[in-house]
Amino acid sequence: MKAITLEGIGFDSLALVDRPQPEPRRHEVVVRVTATALNYRDIEIARGSYHTAFPHPLIPLSDGVGEVVAIGEDVTRWKIGDRVSGTFWERWVAGGFDMAEAQYQRGGPIDGWLAEYTRIDEQAAVAVPPHLTDAEAATLPCAGVTAWHALVTEGALKAGDTVLVQGTGGVSLFALQFAAASGARVIVTSSTDEKIARARTLGAADGINYVSHPAWDQEVLRLTGGSGVDHIIEVGGPESFARSLRSVRRGGQIDVIGYLGGTAGTIDPLDIFRRQARVRGIPVGSRASFEAMNRAIDVNRLRPVIDRTFPWTEVATAMRHFERGGRFGKVVLLH
Repeated sequence: MKAITLEGIGFDSLALVDRPQPEPRRHEVVVRVTATALNYRDIEIARGSYHTAFPHPLIPLSDGVGEVVAIGEDVTRWKIGDRVSGTFWERWVAGGFDMAEAQYQRGGPIDGWLAEYTRIDEQAAVAVPPHLTDAEAATLPCAGVTAWHALVTEGALKAGDTVLVQGTGGVSLFALQFAAASGARVIVTSSTDEKIARARTLGAADGINYVSHPAWDQEVLRLTGGSGVDHIIEVGGPESFARSLRSVRRGGQIDVIGYLGGTAGTIDPLDIFRRQARVRGIPVGSRASFEAMNRAIDVNRLRPVIDRTFPWTEVATAMRHFERGGRFGKVVLLH
């Protein structure tokens, strides 16, 4: 089969290679890959800036979808022809984060989905909503599950809550859609009025252009009558976190997911105390969160937002597009 491996550091080290087609072992299935999707983690691993270095060669990408074409001995959850996606944490089925095992993360350290076929444990496979295209379904394992795990599994989101989402990347747009479908009020921040207008079509009630209003926390307080928001999807890093603390209501929740604005900055822990904020890191989520999210997507007929698609063999070009920023939604590779 054909696969793309990361042979070293940098996008130019991505190589199209021949690999033996995997055979399923006991409790495993082989999937013919039909689509994959990029995440910020994939970009960092490729350019060598991720906080953990993985051995090369590595088949990258943790997000993918495909058709089961072979099943191993004693497989009971799947049959040939089923359409499945895979979990980011291969062995985190349910429960708290202590159930996740760092050595079983897809796309590093174990091989990911950027190949014609991949082999996964039957317990790490998830049925995807039938109304989604392969391109749409490929976006779910990381960005979708992260947003769902933050707002619903951990955050107990309810109708009438107010949610602030930062930017219009994959996690933020999934959070917007899930919150709006739950009856929550969503405020989105973005660098352009055009993106804010597009976010409104997905259910955002208000938008803040952080270029026009760099002190966007003051705008959040104005929009909420001074009380602040119930939930914040924090993807910016230490600098934006300080403004998030000033934007959250007393006792509200901040879900720390990314650091797109950089890792430099200072945080005064007394600000957390003063706001009595609940702050937690969100490491994607379990299979149980994935399956609950898919039920909600199915019932509400939600569709993931795709910024652009590329042929899967043009992954280096797709990664450069991702790295430039300015995206609205997910970047998908078609196999």
